[in-house]
Amino acid sequence: MSTGRLAGKVAAVTGAASGIGLASARAFAAEGAGVACLDLDGAAAEVAAAGIVEAGGRAIAVACDVRDGEQVEAAMTQTAVRLGPPSVAMCNAAAFTPSHRIVDLAEADWQQALAVNLTGVFLSCKHAIPHMLAAGGGSIIITASQFARVAKAERGAYCTTKGALLQLAKVIALEHAEENIRANTLSPGGVATDRLAWQFGDLETAEREWGPAHPVGRLGRPEEIAKAAVYLASDESSFMTGADLLVDGGYAAR
Repeated sequence: MSTGRLAGKVAAVTGAASGIGLASARAFAAEGAGVACLDLDGAAAEVAAAGIVEAGGRAIAVACDVRDGEQVEAAMTQTAVRLGPPSVAMCNAAAFTPSHRIVDLAEADWQQALAVNLTGVFLSCKHAIPHMLAAGGGSIIITASQFARVAKAERGAYCTTKGALLQLAKVIALEHAEENIRANTLSPGGVATDRLAWQFGDLETAEREWGPAHPVGRLGRPEEIAKAAVYLASDESSFMTGADLLVDGGYAAR
């Protein structure tokens, strides 16, 4: 049941058409925020936004390739015009990267991970911040990973880009603290999403093979990560910036 924790706020969510992004967009709307669903797949973004509206929320869909600065800038401007200036930006879009040892990893796959996972977040923050300043402040939530803290063989591009996001959030936190803009990372463990289904073949296999790697004995659910995102978006986390919120079922504690 909504408690209106985000009433009056506008949230722009990248990668909002599925997984953690979709669950977070729905959770933001349920708590009273207007939500812009940004995604490379414009049709899927439309479906996500329509579902939020059908549930009684406010949402728009914006097709956006986070690798393209002009598209990101236009998406943030469209959000501001149609919903109001975003005071929450959840930078969640990430690339699907094959699992290979560094020596076997194609340069194109490495560059794609950098372009989406890292440059895409940089561009999203760069173009969201001016609107946050207009709104009098805001909260930037960058989806990182437990692999920002611990390494995993054959996941070099993913681990590298996610680790860099922790530093990016800290820099933004320092640069804009006096302007009432906070920046934090949110680091999920293994979560039952299409990404894991792609990686393992299906979610049942992912749960069976990777769930036990988490001390709680299972994979997370997108809705569990969305609850943490709501906390970071809300004024309840007003004394939190430049930090990493680890929601990983104990994975990194091993």
